[in-house]
Amino acid sequence: MAEYVYPAVFHPNNDNSFTITYPDLPGCISEGKSLGNAMYMAQASLTQWIEYLIDKKQSIPSASDLKSIVLSPEEFVSLVRADIKDGRAVKRTVSIPKWMDDKVIESGLSLSRVLQDALKERLNIR
Repeated sequence: MAEYVYPAVFHPNNDNSFTITYPDLPGCISEGKSLGNAMYMAQASLTQWIEYLIDKKQSIPSASDLKSIVLSPEEFVSLVRADIKDGRAVKRTVSIPKWMDDKVIESGLSLSRVLQDALKERLNIR
């Protein structure tokens, strides 16, 4: 898992909502209906943006120093973290008894899905 931390600028709107922008990630913009919702949306938008850059094999910019960010009087800046899991599928060779393979085929189960579900349960991963 990779961790990315970026400063986010929170701009309050007249209706008590917030618009969130990232100085280092032009185009990464989100909104929240309240401050709590804005904090959640800031993390979600950052995570999706970084995943997009990774998927498109684009470079991920460095985060700005907080002191270099210019704010208007009503804005504030907060650090936002995105934890990125590498969800790419990998091929692994597994050995199971022939009779078990026959049952899997007969039942129409996906061996990959069953293995993933069992590993998530065993590793306490949601």
